[in-house]
Amino acid sequence: MTMNQKLMTPEEKLEQLGLELKHIRPAVGNYISHVRVDNLIFTAGQGVDQYHGKLGREFTVAEGYKASQQSMLNLLSVLKVELGELSKVKRIVKMLGFVNCTEDFTDHPKVINGASDLLVEVFGEKGRHARSAVGMAQLPNNTAIEIELIVEVED
Repeated sequence: MTMNQKLMTPEEKLEQLGLELKHIRPAVGNYISHVRVDNLIFTAGQGVDQYHGKLGREFTVAEGYKASQQSMLNLLSVLKVELGELSKVKRIVKMLGFVNCTEDFTDHPKVINGASDLLVEVFGEKGRHARSAVGMAQLPNNTAIEIELIVEVED
């Protein structure tokens, strides 16, 4: 890794990857996008706007990987609004990834790797996290992916 890469902010890394953060998506129920307790942020689940349908039927694993990246960008937008800058993330603690899939689909980890890989690209070692990736019979609004995070932040 070069000196410039070590000094890049998470936002600069996203830009280098050709990715951008968008406005926070509106809640579709009686909840808020995140709750901060001391130096931990617990996010609500974030689905995706582009991918609606089931993995194993409407979408391939590769498309699911991209959908989970989109979900993670939605989550990073929530963190950016709360923190002002993503460099205040101390550690990604835990990710829970839900995959809307057919009954016989078993590649949940490969799909959720899209989000996990993005976190490591953006945050380096601080982006490594505990994770669960599970299949669901259905998700709200038929979204293909929903992900939630627990994040430790600087005081």
